[in-house]
Amino acid sequence: MHLINRRTLLAQWAAGSTLMAATASFAQTAKVVGAKTAPVSKLSQKLRIVIPANAGGGWDQTGRALGSALLATGSVDNIEYENKGGKGGTLGLAYYAEKYAADPHTLIMGGTVMVGAVALQKPAVDMAVLAPLARLTSDYLVMVVAANSPIKTATDLSAAMKASLKAVPVAGGSAGGVDHIFAGVFARSAGANPEDLVYLPFAGGTEVAAAVLSGKAAIGVSGFSEFSAQIASGQLRAIGVSSRKSSFGIPSMRDQGLQLDMANWRGVFTGQAVPVARKSAMVEAIRLATQHEEWKATLKQNRWDASWLAGKDFYSQIDFDLTTARVMVHLLKLKA
Repeated sequence: MHLINRRTLLAQWAAGSTLMAATASFAQTAKVVGAKTAPVSKLSQKLRIVIPANAGGGWDQTGRALGSALLATGSVDNIEYENKGGKGGTLGLAYYAEKYAADPHTLIMGGTVMVGAVALQKPAVDMAVLAPLARLTSDYLVMVVAANSPIKTATDLSAAMKASLKAVPVAGGSAGGVDHIFAGVFARSAGANPEDLVYLPFAGGTEVAAAVLSGKAAIGVSGFSEFSAQIASGQLRAIGVSSRKSSFGIPSMRDQGLQLDMANWRGVFTGQAVPVARKSAMVEAIRLATQHEEWKATLKQNRWDASWLAGKDFYSQIDFDLTTARVMVHLLKLKA
């Protein structure tokens, strides 16, 4: 753990390096005072954000962007990050439950991937220990192939899967996560047996891209931001996106005649044991942070959609997603 003063961090922002590289189990403390969206009450002098994933992926990027925005609004003075990746966030979830479940100064990131991982793995510690605070972003899934792949479109992929699903290995995020479920739904829509799906789970989009480029996987599934550099360089070719309409200059699955769409949301939680008044203060601080220009710039940079949801509506959505994920795991016969 080390301290970064406000001038250093602001200089990094100006240089376009807001998100900082880190290793697993990394803890970092930062301090900054930036432009405030409005006068705010101090939430904490020091706040911890547990990121149940390795450095560099979507949860890591979202958690650190949220921390930067909380610092910029003045809601907190210092942020400490802890990365605990593995098994779709369930290892980090268990770690959080053991150490910080009642800590009013600790948040944990989560989202669709964790929901799916819990449904698939049925871990001893599940999301019942968490209190949802706010959904922050939604991201769409992009399917990519190597530049020299004979698969040019989503229709080509559908035909290849129908002919021999086992011959089309798919690389994506954690088993049971949104990438895995989307791959299973795609295979089923192609007329293939989802039980034959060869799914290769990886810790992040960098590893997924490497698997496709090496030929280990025929298809890669992840968020656009995790493939954007390789798509721009021509190493990877995007064949479709899971939004209802074309996004990032990529045709949607629906544009190509496939009735498929799916979103990957990311949000922030605390523990059920944290007092109600404290939870409300957390939600308000997070809400103000998402109105700050620092947060908006990160959304634009990563091409994430703002997707604010809090309170009973967020609780209801998670209940619905958990039920849906359990049904999909059973229906598609997904394996951990």
